[in-house]
Amino acid sequence: MGLVSQGTTSAQTPAETLQRANQGDAFAQHNLGVRYANGEGVAEDDAQAVAWYRKAADQGYAPAQYSLGSMYLEGRGVPRDSAQAMAWFRKSADQGNALAQYNLGVMYDTGHGVAQDFTQAVAWYRKAADQGHADAQYNLGSMYDTGEGVLDDDTQAVAWYRQAADQGYAPAQTSLGLMYATGQGVAQDYVEAHKWRNLAASRVTGDDQKQYADTRDATAKAMTSSQLAEAQKRAVEWQAAFEKRQAE
Repeated sequence: MGLVSQGTTSAQTPAETLQRANQGDAFAQHNLGVRYANGEGVAEDDAQAVAWYRKAADQGYAPAQYSLGSMYLEGRGVPRDSAQAMAWFRKSADQGNALAQYNLGVMYDTGHGVAQDFTQAVAWYRKAADQGHADAQYNLGSMYDTGEGVLDDDTQAVAWYRQAADQGYAPAQTSLGLMYATGQGVAQDYVEAHKWRNLAASRVTGDDQKQYADTRDATAKAMTSSQLAEAQKRAVEWQAAFEKRQAE
């Protein structure tokens, strides 16, 4: 779980972007804000980023509303203000911006700048998850897993973990592996448990990598050599298919 920021630039040069932004083009205004926020082609300047985000946000441009909310959340170019962050995220989320929907979910989930409300968290996670946002899919799965904001439902937890895991999201992969290892929401299957835990361990570094590898190795101790070979084979095949999808 964690709040996320947004920011990509187009192929336009900074001069071209500035010209279009000064003509009132909301896309260019947002793009220029991203350049100032990231120091891409211009000197990094959070105040300028906020100014250009605001111009586009005031025109109702959802990505700019999200980005402006992120600046308020992080206190970049403006004083940190969770209420303003939430207000701008809500404007963006109401237009279908998945990142804003996810961030609203996190804020309600953690009580960040708002009274903690698991039901609201679930509602916003679901909106983002339905658009394919992997973090939201994982968090929604966790809500079903723990019964926070929804009735405890292991089958739903598995379903949402799987959607995020299929996108290569390591926390979902290790959680899905746990469900297979314990037989929660799915038939117990050590081969699938090892496969998913192995994939998760391969996608992270540092302490997370050690933690995921330890759970994978614990699963291996309950497996026969043929089961272990099958699990490793499935992990290799999944990774190859995943890389092929990413390249398409």
